[in-house]
Amino acid sequence: MFHLRPVFTQTSTRCLLSSMSAAMPSLSNKTSPPDLQKQYPKPDYSTESLTKLLDHDNHEMRTRFRSFMSDPVMKPRYNISLAEERQLALDRLQRICDNGFISVLDFRDNPLRIFAAHELAAIIDPAMTTKMTVQFNLFGGTVFKLGTEKHHDLLLKGIDTLGDIGCFGLTELGYGNNAVEMETTAIFDPDTKELIVNTPTPLAQKYWITNGALHAHHVVVFAHLISHGVNHGIHAVLVPIRDKELNVLPNVLVEEMGYKMGLNGVDNAKLTFDNVRVPMDNLLDRYSQLSEDGELTSDIKSTRARFLAVADQLLAGRICIASMCIGGAKASLAIAIKYSATRLTVGSKGKSDTAILSYQLQQHALLPLLARTFALNIGLDCVKRKWAEQIPEDHLEVVAMCCALKPICSWHLENLVSVCRERCGGQGYLSCNRFGTFIGLAHAAMTAEGDNSVLIQKVAKERLAMFKPQTTVPVADNITSTDQLINLIKIRENSLFMGLGKALKAAGREGLFETWMLQENESIQSAGKTYGERLVADEFKSVVDNIQDSTKEVLQDLLDLHLLSYIKENSAWFLTHDIISSGQSKQITAEFNRLCKDLTPQALNLVESFAISDEMLSAPIARDWVNFNEVDNKGELDLF
Repeated sequence: MFHLRPVFTQTSTRCLLSSMSAAMPSLSNKTSPPDLQKQYPKPDYSTESLTKLLDHDNHEMRTRFRSFMSDPVMKPRYNISLAEERQLALDRLQRICDNGFISVLDFRDNPLRIFAAHELAAIIDPAMTTKMTVQFNLFGGTVFKLGTEKHHDLLLKGIDTLGDIGCFGLTELGYGNNAVEMETTAIFDPDTKELIVNTPTPLAQKYWITNGALHAHHVVVFAHLISHGVNHGIHAVLVPIRDKELNVLPNVLVEEMGYKMGLNGVDNAKLTFDNVRVPMDNLLDRYSQLSEDGELTSDIKSTRARFLAVADQLLAGRICIASMCIGGAKASLAIAIKYSATRLTVGSKGKSDTAILSYQLQQHALLPLLARTFALNIGLDCVKRKWAEQIPEDHLEVVAMCCALKPICSWHLENLVSVCRERCGGQGYLSCNRFGTFIGLAHAAMTAEGDNSVLIQKVAKERLAMFKPQTTVPVADNITSTDQLINLIKIRENSLFMGLGKALKAAGREGLFETWMLQENESIQSAGKTYGERLVADEFKSVVDNIQDSTKEVLQDLLDLHLLSYIKENSAWFLTHDIISSGQSKQITAEFNRLCKDLTPQALNLVESFAISDEMLSAPIARDWVNFNEVDNKGELDLF
């Protein structure tokens, strides 16, 4: 027999625990996995309310999109060639566009809709979603925001329909995004009134260019704009690379980058330009205008500020990537928890009558990840709003938020999906059970649109420049309350930033580079990450405090488990800095253990609140994995 034991909080019996008081019926391998799932306690809160909270915005669009993405045509396929995988990604994206689920004009009318589409699409096909984010955010968003009416009339309709597919030519082989060293040039020819775009050396190849290998008609090239011998810094220039029949145009060299460790539906390329001539009107000139005689006028005076303006779409891109990671995390957790609830193994009597989810090993692996996914979902929703509603005075804060949440969300996915794969044993290693797909997404996300650790450096730098200590209170004897746990994070954030500031001040101007780049890396990374963690914790607490329905208590438990996990993982720092005692560290562990156990019977209900249909998940182990294995399936879903 597998029994669920009632557990009581210090103050009251929480409503979520009332369903645990009755013993679970005997579990048997003779029962199908879907029927085993039905034997778990039902919630006494509304999972629909949790869905609405996590979805945050565009609820009607999300509902329609989920139904659309559940169509059999979206079913994953595995044993296919590279060419088929890439065509499949394009075909899926075409269906999304044909049904109007995303538009480049959403950046003007409803930017949160862009991010919603990324989260849900990534559950089905992260490769397709990567093509989508380049088409609509990096390429389309740049044309929309940096272009003017002539560019909009030419391209915006085609961007929405995929009649004009584009790519984003910023990264160079030898220099990454280092604008000072980038070599690509766009030289004004006064005789023909053209810009001559050129790649002078192999190091200047535009590298990792999504959509470039097969499908793109255009690329936004970031190049040094030179007129009459004067370098005006990095500007964005539209360069056609294929005609409508997808023939590569003269003087453009497109080189296929080949197989990757994941997301092979994305066609990445190296691009080289051999003095390609384009009309001067191809300069995206919202902020900088080039006259007929080659004189540049600009609303932005410094070359660095111009680069930051033309590359600003990377901020939205980081939110898109973080949204994709949240989608991947939700899907991975739903798969792992549904399987853990139905995979029976040896119980106390030697019978296969005990779900692996009942074991502390499984609970301690999965439940903290579930709590953290709720936390990051809510924290990212805050950043989305801040980005969409920002005013100039808030821009630096929004930059820090975007640069913190993309790394935190993608690192979370990488850790989560690896744990979920391991905790599902050999089944987790099958491609059809999806973890490999999401590992590929995580590893792409960790370095796309900014290396995670480099972005955390930027966060630390920006926050240090505007640092004001967080308000804290003395550490209480009992540190397991929500307020005390958040207080500990604030104490850590203050300590790390003040220590970093002192180190830089002691180094002086001459020692600044060596101190920052060669001596204080651990402090920099810890400070930047802790800022992001505090941001998420504050937002999660604010949301829970304002909840007035039946979900409040389960959300409070998730919040507390998330905070306890963070303090537990960083207990060495708190102990060595004499912030907490060994006895208080034991309090953290005991409360962590309790909440993992208390929340386990609700794990299925909590992942149901993600509102991911069986068809969207597609993984056999999240469904009737016994039925799947009754036939020679060859790891494909055709007969399932």
